[in-house]
Amino acid sequence: MGFVMLRCALCLGVLLAGSVLGLTITSTGPSSIEKAGGETINFDCRFTLAPEDTGPLDIEWTLLASDNQNRDQMIITYSGDRVYEDYYATMKGRVHFNSPDPKAGDASINITKLLVSDTGTYLCKVKKAPGVNSRKTLLTVMVKPSVPKCYVEGSSEQGKDILMKCKSAEGTNPIQYTWERISGTRILPATALLDRVQGSIVIKNATSDNSGTYRCVSENRVGKEQCTLSLSVVPPSNTAGTIAGAVIGSLLVLLLLAIILYCCYKNRNKKKYEKETAHEIREDVPPPQSRASTARSFIGVGSNRSSLGSMSPSNMHEYAPKPQYNPVPSEEYERPPSHVPHPPASKVAAPNLSRMGGIPVMIPAQSRGGSIV
Repeated sequence: MGFVMLRCALCLGVLLAGSVLGLTITSTGPSSIEKAGGETINFDCRFTLAPEDTGPLDIEWTLLASDNQNRDQMIITYSGDRVYEDYYATMKGRVHFNSPDPKAGDASINITKLLVSDTGTYLCKVKKAPGVNSRKTLLTVMVKPSVPKCYVEGSSEQGKDILMKCKSAEGTNPIQYTWERISGTRILPATALLDRVQGSIVIKNATSDNSGTYRCVSENRVGKEQCTLSLSVVPPSNTAGTIAGAVIGSLLVLLLLAIILYCCYKNRNKKKYEKETAHEIREDVPPPQSRASTARSFIGVGSNRSSLGSMSPSNMHEYAPKPQYNPVPSEEYERPPSHVPHPPASKVAAPNLSRMGGIPVMIPAQSRGGSIV
């Protein structure tokens, strides 16, 4: 029984000695690193060899798959005293060994111009038969906050609550916002309420003493940016004057509309009146002569008879006063003046002439010889 225990102890000693004397990774840096996009990272992987490690030296750097559905991606290797770094197109030209001679014990690499897609677990594996060892490092590439925008939302009058906001358009969460006063007392007002997640600050019941310059800092684990805001607390506005001005302005607009409507109404009535009067028959204008009377006038001139000889009681009805005509309303019936029909002249006997307001006139008779009777 004692012989068996002694033999097991000797075997364990040999194993421990082999693990100590074999190839060893000596780097003791953090196993998890956070970097901002665009920066450079150094993956530390230093090693030592044991005397019995006599085989060829091989160094491999691999980006491990995030799940079992994908395969690991080789990014750079050292084998047979040569460097091979064109395995991963996304990192081509951005990944290099830290030492020009990795076999001296430095298998560390540098990756420049980091991208968010570079996030993952990187494995450094060093082999020199019979020794083999490896080391994993988790990289998280974050986007640092962009320069935030500071502004006042709403009113900045005395006696009211003033809301100031600060926001970065880009950046990996979580982002924390802090406000500070950088002028005057350099102390935030006692009534200020700060929201570090939303980046806002509310000054309750603001006074003129709260005027000044404020600074907001936007920060996450990989970087920070800032902006400044000049706050001016103004006296309250004259609400009554504003309302009175609005009322007066409204009344002026209504008055202007009333004047426009009145002018349009007057103009329409004027055009209507001119249209009606254009078709009226005026009493003081004699009616146009008929063709028969015109023909008689030409015959009288040709026969050299005087106009007095043609006047006799028998034709007195031709000189009787014409009846008056009432104008026809334009809405019911409109006709151009040239087409207005003339009623036939009424024949009035001489005895009735006096009753109609006419004055009888004695017309001398004329004989056939041309002498007046």
